Amino acid sequence: MVRVICFVSLLLWAVHANTLTFQASVEETEWRLSPSIFECEFVQPIPDYGEAVFYHEAGEDLLFHLKTKKNLMGRGEAALHIEPPIWAPSRFAEDLGLVPVNQKSKPVFVDHNRANQMMQALMKGMQPTFTRKARYDENEPIRISVSAANFNSFYKDYLGCVAGLLPVNFRQVAKSKVLFKGGGDYLDAESKKKLDLIILYVKADPKVKSLYIDGHSDSSGRRYNNRRLSESRAIKVTDYMVKKGLDSAMFTTRYHGERYPVASNKTRSGREQNRRVTIRLEKEDEEMDMEF
Repeated sequence: MVRVICFVSLLLWAVHANTLTFQASVEETEWRLSPSIFECEFVQPIPDYGEAVFYHEAGEDLLFHLKTKKNLMGRGEAALHIEPPIWAPSRFAEDLGLVPVNQKSKPVFVDHNRANQMMQALMKGMQPTFTRKARYDENEPIRISVSAANFNSFYKDYLGCVAGLLPVNFRQVAKSKVLFKGGGDYLDAESKKKLDLIILYVKADPKVKSLYIDGHSDSSGRRYNNRRLSESRAIKVTDYMVKKGLDSAMFTTRYHGERYPVASNKTRSGREQNRRVTIRLEKEDEEMDMEF
């Protein structure tokens, strides 16, 4: 058994002997967690290369990317493998397929499923590794490996950060709408649930300074009545959000009747889309489109 393990170790050394490898040693390996309610960034510095970054944004799935000031990998696709550490070469490697490589400061992005597989591998002491030919020499491969050293010591802190994330991010609530049935202005349970998420986000993010509420109707009935109905709908939404704790001074409430349809009023489904109130959030020093 000792001879077999030694042979495998020599084989791995031979495969990597002509490869330029970037990886933190056990002594160099560190994990940095930047926690907030908006995002969790779990970073390992890679000496002479840059950073390996696990990124979990509120309302989204876990992702991974490499960050560097100078990307040495050639454009194309890098092979992603889960490799055994040098002290346990008898473990089996796992192929996770190919990932695109670009020439930007974040040359590699990994999707949710494989990012989670990478985390699971690190928990087991394995090393996610990217391999790609060099930009300057097609015959010299570049390897970038994420060290598993000390990972489990920080993983619980990462999970704590994820548990504290908001259920939504700014992009998901910046432009929203609620729909209304027939000629009414009643807020149903689904609409209130959507508004509650917006309220939760606005309370958590001090950068949000303004909310624009715009009421609309379909073209059924007289224009004057439709204008009044769109006004009533807009006021209902504003009042609901103010009663839930938002400052009334943040709101600009407007109503437009049937003037701005987003679908044909000749069909039932189109009229359903037109009976709406839109809610738009604006942060300080940011401007958004008037209508959507």
